[in-house]
Amino acid sequence: MVRKDSFFVFAFAMAFSFALVGCGEGKTGISASSENFEADSISEVSETQTESVSTTPVAREDNVGAKISADGTFRTFPVYTDGSSPDNHFVASGWMGDFSDLKINEKNLDNPQAGSTSIQIVYTNKATQGARWSGIYWQNPPNNWGTRPGGYDLTGARKLTFWARGEKGGERIEEFKIGGITGEYADSDVAGIGPVVLTTEWQQFTIDLEGKDLSSISGGFCWATNLDVNPDGATFYLDDIRFE
Repeated sequence: MVRKDSFFVFAFAMAFSFALVGCGEGKTGISASSENFEADSISEVSETQTESVSTTPVAREDNVGAKISADGTFRTFPVYTDGSSPDNHFVASGWMGDFSDLKINEKNLDNPQAGSTSIQIVYTNKATQGARWSGIYWQNPPNNWGTRPGGYDLTGARKLTFWARGEKGGERIEEFKIGGITGEYADSDVAGIGPVVLTTEWQQFTIDLEGKDLSSISGGFCWATNLDVNPDGATFYLDDIRFE
């Protein structure tokens, strides 16, 4: 895992609403549209960078496409299914903000939503780097902040779905998103939801990708939060992250 040592600028888009679907006990479904969500990108700010960089995606020969079935429909493209699954794509390499405040276990055995493992994330809220916020990007290739070719052509995907729960309930994640990486090899688009308040039960969330340009995505999944909304820190879990 590569940790990002530079400071980052992060702006949260708070004016967003999402609808609760299928309320009840146990695992529930939550769907949120990104239609009215103005997602601010989480971008790298180099200490030596003085020139602005283009946010226009650069065509790349090695951009690997997601699998499209013979009838032209998009096949499920997993970001995470199980900790050791060969079907996983992207890597949780983009540690941001107070990166020393983070711990991740991608083979957590305690109460996975499906399969044998889930992702456990611990945010200790110590503001070790002084940023007062933290987050992680799942990237391709690892630690790619738009400085080199990579990513996937996910054209045809209509949504990204994932499951999440909190350790105690009440954990607030300011943003979940896909895309948004800038630079010479920028992501072709961005979409997200948030803020999201977790419960102790598994809930499914949806990021709407209808109408998005998914031809070049290096930032396959991302979350970010801050100490102001998690004064005691936060431990939460993710599972079954996939493009559909």
